[in-house]
Amino acid sequence: MVPPDRMSYGTGAWPSHCPMKSLWTSLLLCLPCAAHAAELNGATLTGWWVVPFAGLLLSIALLPLLAPHFWHAHFGKVAAAWAGLLLAPLALAQGTTMAWATLVHAMLAEYIPFIVLLASLYTVAGGICLHGRLRGTPALNTGLLALGALLASVMGTTGAAMLLIRPVLRANAQRVHSVHLVVFFIFLVANAGGALSPLGDPPLFLGFLNGVDFFWTTRHLLAPTLFVCGVLLALFFWIDTVLWRREPEPHAPTEHPSGKPAGGGAAHLSLDGKVNLLLLAAIILVVLTSGLWRPATSFNLAGTQLGLQDALRDLLLAALMLASLIWTPRSARIGNAFGWAPMIEVAKLFAGIFVTIAPVIAILRAGEAGALAPVLRWVHGADGQPLVPMYFWATGLLSSFLDNAPTYLVFFHSAGGDATALMNQGAHTLEAISAGAVFMGANSYIGNAPNFMVKSIAEARGVRMPGFFAYLFWSGGILLPLFLLTTWIFFRS
Repeated sequence: MVPPDRMSYGTGAWPSHCPMKSLWTSLLLCLPCAAHAAELNGATLTGWWVVPFAGLLLSIALLPLLAPHFWHAHFGKVAAAWAGLLLAPLALAQGTTMAWATLVHAMLAEYIPFIVLLASLYTVAGGICLHGRLRGTPALNTGLLALGALLASVMGTTGAAMLLIRPVLRANAQRVHSVHLVVFFIFLVANAGGALSPLGDPPLFLGFLNGVDFFWTTRHLLAPTLFVCGVLLALFFWIDTVLWRREPEPHAPTEHPSGKPAGGGAAHLSLDGKVNLLLLAAIILVVLTSGLWRPATSFNLAGTQLGLQDALRDLLLAALMLASLIWTPRSARIGNAFGWAPMIEVAKLFAGIFVTIAPVIAILRAGEAGALAPVLRWVHGADGQPLVPMYFWATGLLSSFLDNAPTYLVFFHSAGGDATALMNQGAHTLEAISAGAVFMGANSYIGNAPNFMVKSIAEARGVRMPGFFAYLFWSGGILLPLFLLTTWIFFRS
């Protein structure tokens, strides 16, 4: 039974096991709980309340192209402005109590646990550096991409991408043709490979926060993930082999900037920052434990119910991140050219996203009574039953441009938002939503947080990456036919 004091969006309440947490719990304890029973009623909200969410996501897509200097200097202010354009009218229309409850719930229930996990993986992975000489042959490159896809579900797409992108680029530094390598790296390591656990990709972690069992994803998405990754690896090996043969001169192994000696043609490799492997294992254990350990202890903060296990999880993740910063050798951070800029950008943008998405979720949870009822009709038949192929493509295509984490939330709630029901009688629908959000996050640079990180690192290393629309030709020509085939095999109604 859902406690009567649990804040919820729309007509449905958050399940009693939904994690509501914060690293700043002690600070919020002193805040008033006037929003104790406040909730957004999606049936009373018009479509205009979606505008701040859509405006922020369109800003993310277009401003880097139309006003790049302005965007890079002020993207945090843009995100804050859109959040303000939601909260200020909400305070005027429904009172400051409602606006405050919406803000607190967005931060505690979704944003803080999401960003703490992402930051801990980014920090720990950024402290693991592979020194040595590698020769970027088609076989080696394919092996590295396969390894990255495997690691993505263990340490997250962000962690795996940050761990391997620099060694991959160094191994191929002498090659003329390397753009395809980074593009397929985004397809596999930064996206599709993360489909097998909540640690893998942000949307799956949000599903875990909303009650989806940790290993449900592994069991139900194993076959489609192996298929998609297998096809992409085979295609990459063929393309890389063709381009390898067109290289103008033999490819000498490249050396890490640290200048560590390597004689002959063999690869002499060493791993710096090994302590982070233990910290990475600890992160996995902490997240898994928080999903399995369900103590009865919880407390209310400004209308949001916090579980003891969730608050402890976030505190432990922050402690592991701090331990990585203290214990990692400086040489590992230098070797990886570790910096906070990509993480800061993601943190600022997602703060705005999680605030502005609140009314969208409320409206969707209102079902046919909400202003977004046409969206529900798009993914449901005349009899009200979910259309599995449409859920796969609707979630996927919106994930391509509206960021896959909030898009997953939108369709998770449009399918009912009850994790127990979706994992059982609605399993095929949840599979389609999960696969669409993870796989199709690769369709554009803005589909998933690591995509931009990988692009930025590659460009800093001298790779002339395709622009926003040029990248769409890559993904459209390779991924869309593959996803049509995936639909026919796995997601037919």
